[in-house]
Amino acid sequence: MPHDSFAFKKFCIKQDKCAMKVGTDAVLLGAWVFPNGSKTILDIGTGTGVISLMLAQKSEAKITAIDIDKESTEQAKVNVAESIYNNKVEVKNISIQHLAKESDQKFDMIVTNPPYFIDSFKGVEITRAIARHADALPFEELIDSVKKLLDTKGKFCLILPKNEAAIFRKLAEAQGLYLSKLLRIRTKPEKESEKRHLMQFEFKETEFSESTLVLEENESRNYTQAYKEFTKDYYLNF
Repeated sequence: MPHDSFAFKKFCIKQDKCAMKVGTDAVLLGAWVFPNGSKTILDIGTGTGVISLMLAQKSEAKITAIDIDKESTEQAKVNVAESIYNNKVEVKNISIQHLAKESDQKFDMIVTNPPYFIDSFKGVEITRAIARHADALPFEELIDSVKKLLDTKGKFCLILPKNEAAIFRKLAEAQGLYLSKLLRIRTKPEKESEKRHLMQFEFKETEFSESTLVLEENESRNYTQAYKEFTKDYYLNF
């Protein structure tokens, strides 16, 4: 989705100033998360603001969207201001680490599409590298910040590649955040095509529920009916 703007059914995302454009991961997370009466939501690393706006579409919550990148923050502010949800979302240029230190607020829900490349080569485009690599937001610091900001009955949702998801789950559970819901994303029906895990964590340890979503039909590269149904409230063509 490499265009300077991306139109959804109820809002439009300008992204010419953002290092990370609207991508499938963000849309999957925004579509999957179920606010379920949450009154306050925190979106960490909001980028264009797409996840915040997706949640604003299906929730009455007050949403705080934060990002450490100034240009992304400014772009998210424009996208929010030009949407019909401008009274629901507040965008701030701040890191989650600083917010956790400065704020006493507790959120009913925290969501993030976090940086996840832990030990891979960094390209020359610095802003994109920061957005994609976990250096600026190590998993341990993300977990620690979430623990400080999440309400005792709150839910923490994120999307990660399969391998990084396994690492994150071990770290989170060691710190008292337990997996309560898991969605496995496969690009094709074959098991080896599993690429992403959508995970929901809570402070209470329970047996988690899990399911699988396949994005494309076998060989035809057409989107599955299940994926169309999953994202139909947002994508124009679905």
